[in-house]
Amino acid sequence: MIASVRGRVLALTPSTAVIEVGGVGIQVQCGPGTLAELRLGHEATVATSLVVREDSLTLFGFSDDDERAVFELLQTASGVGPKLAQAMLAVHPPDHLRQAVAAEDLASLTLVPGIGRKGAQRIVLELKDRLGAPARPAGPVGHGSGGTPGRDRQTAAGWRSQVHGGLVGLGWQTREAESAVDAVSELAEEQTAAGSVDIAVLMRAALRTLSRA
Repeated sequence: MIASVRGRVLALTPSTAVIEVGGVGIQVQCGPGTLAELRLGHEATVATSLVVREDSLTLFGFSDDDERAVFELLQTASGVGPKLAQAMLAVHPPDHLRQAVAAEDLASLTLVPGIGRKGAQRIVLELKDRLGAPARPAGPVGHGSGGTPGRDRQTAAGWRSQVHGGLVGLGWQTREAESAVDAVSELAEEQTAAGSVDIAVLMRAALRTLSRA
């Protein structure tokens, strides 16, 4: 198992990062929050999980070991593959997922593209006793930042493309993603005025807008 990669960030796309390790560029599939922490040309360490299929080897990247552990545990639930597990972590940080599953909060789980009510019920049934309790007090699931201070932050420049690319990567159509980005622009302006933009918070706000639509 490749538990982590460390090296200079060579390239970033809305869904992947290329990190140079020993002269080799390794492509890592990342969620929007993880990508928001990376900077081109800077060194980074990314926790990783290798998913092996008959026709592919895909390395998924995460901000920390806890996020990776939850990603791997989510896939033990029926019907949850790596893409859906990554989408769940894009919408909810690990502790919010723990809180949602423990509280049987189906509404929060169905905010994730690809999870309906029956799927949310199945996830709760199969993971309720396995995800564990939140590691730290959290606010309402799906609202506020709820993340680790200092994570998922970047300057105001580029937040629109980051959020738009993340939504498209989760399966939303381009036009829907554009509407959601416009809907959270006021929140982004407030964050900019405060000094930094939190991509994870904007993503969750955009997803709530799409779920209401």
